[in-house]
Amino acid sequence: SSTSWYIPDNAFYYKSVTIKVTESHFLEKPNVMAEFLQRNIDIQRDKGSLLSLVAVQQEMFNLMKEGHRTSAEMVRLILEDKTLVKKLRDTKFDLILTDPGYGGGVVLGSYLGLPIVFNVRWITHTEGHFAIAPSPLSYIPVVGSHLIDRMSFVKRLKNLLHYGISIYMDHVLTRPYYQHIISEFIDPGENIYSLIQGADLWLMRIDFVFEFPRPTMPNIIYIGGFQCKPPKPLPDHLEIFMQSSGEHGVIIMSLGTLIGSMGPEISEIFASAFSRLPQKVVWRHLGPKPFTVGNNTLVLDWFPQNDLLGHPKTKVFITHGGTNGIYEAIYHGVPMLGIPLIFDQFENILKIKARGVAEALSVTALDVDTLTLSLNNILDNKQPYRKNMHRMSEIHRDTPIKPMDTAIFWLEYIMRHKGAAHLRTESYKMPWYSYHSVDVLAVLFAVFSVVLLLFALTCRLLVKRLKTKRKLKQ
Repeated sequence: SSTSWYIPDNAFYYKSVTIKVTESHFLEKPNVMAEFLQRNIDIQRDKGSLLSLVAVQQEMFNLMKEGHRTSAEMVRLILEDKTLVKKLRDTKFDLILTDPGYGGGVVLGSYLGLPIVFNVRWITHTEGHFAIAPSPLSYIPVVGSHLIDRMSFVKRLKNLLHYGISIYMDHVLTRPYYQHIISEFIDPGENIYSLIQGADLWLMRIDFVFEFPRPTMPNIIYIGGFQCKPPKPLPDHLEIFMQSSGEHGVIIMSLGTLIGSMGPEISEIFASAFSRLPQKVVWRHLGPKPFTVGNNTLVLDWFPQNDLLGHPKTKVFITHGGTNGIYEAIYHGVPMLGIPLIFDQFENILKIKARGVAEALSVTALDVDTLTLSLNNILDNKQPYRKNMHRMSEIHRDTPIKPMDTAIFWLEYIMRHKGAAHLRTESYKMPWYSYHSVDVLAVLFAVFSVVLLLFALTCRLLVKRLKTKRKLKQ
């Protein structure tokens, strides 16, 4: 990903505070995520049994639970440190900026009584919009459903089931770890979900050029692609390699910071497919170099992704579907080949494929021929991928204020006005039956039923009287 995401431990503008947890956890083990992803890939490629699939899913839940447990433990250590809390209060911060993917920052900001601003895509158990904005399940896909915004009855049923899973995750995997801290330090009537809903401002890391249209709220500000920027000059060895591609251009491949390699078998597939192409390839790859790497492929353990994507010789970006890489490709107008592996990557690739700017390959069907065919399709000037991506890039850039400048404005806005309660809807404080007017509908239904019953009884009484009169006349 872009180097803009990396910051030093100490700088002039801020101070770092180290919180020592009482015990280590398995997330600290080296390569724990890489090993988990490799097992997931093997399962998808039918190398594992059904029991292995269940084990991988269980491990994913354990990863989530451990992350929330650690986040809750860290915030407890902060709140129990009276000296540190006094220092935080005496500093008189204007706001707290946090990512609600883990709830520690939300709890800390609520305890200190600070305006809370989110740098957000996800909350503790789902996509951020679901917490505060109307989210009809009829056309808004739930994370993990692998659906787009056009759904048949069966797909809407599937979407509803995935929504139920997200509710389960909220109540079972995330809330319990924070609840005892919230009850002790803030308010027993609150929970992590209600604290998240009470944030002043949501700086949402999306752009509707990429996302499906959906209802929103006035305190949601969209800053998708805020990390994107014009390319810097490449190091000499990279520039020489890029220019050596001639008219064929260069393919860039990166699977993000978490996935340096997909294992030797798949790595050999990529290397063999690349060697068939006239294009040059810059490949971010960790681990042993594949045996079949061709002379047209440069294998590196790191490269300046944003600068390479902005180079005029770049023709295609091969990605696992991480949000940062996708927005950088959109910004620079580079069509993509998506190979999703885990989490939200499947939805991300579905979205760019639906926009006509990418092809998608499943890791389960990956081989040299299919990979080569997909790359040639994207590289073919007769295909619409580059044209569509050029239009998408123009739309993304066509804004009066850059996403980063928008974020800075709204952060300063919150500081000037000590929050933004006037932008925050009261709907999140309502019980579900009031929010959906179930109680109103129930009363109306009851009144209608009573009126209907009285009408039926009146009609029955009238009919009975008429029959009685006829008998008397006879």
